Amino acid sequence: MREIFVYYRVRAADAAAVKIAAQAMQAQLRAQHPGLVTRLLHRPDAQDGHQTWMETYAADPTHWPEGIDPLLQAAVDRAAGALQPLLAGPRHTEVFIACA
Repeated sequence: MREIFVYYRVRAADAAAVKIAAQAMQAQLRAQHPGLVTRLLHRPDAQDGHQTWMETYAADPTHWPEGIDPLLQAAVDRAAGALQPLLAGPRHTEVFIACA
């Protein structure tokens, strides 16, 4: 199954606002796409006043047998546009396939 992992840098001072915005974005995506499974993570340490954050996206195979397809990934990318003004740089997306 195809999963996506998106990471980016956040100014520590903006962390609370990013958390609220990212959680709202992921909740909206889950409501629009039944079976979508999301997580929001960040590293426990800050470097030079910045934190590294990660969003993960997986799919319930009963709804999405192949996992996150390109159309669903595009929906995530569109929704994430609202976060960009809060971020300290670009979002980076990585795609992984489950081994088992």
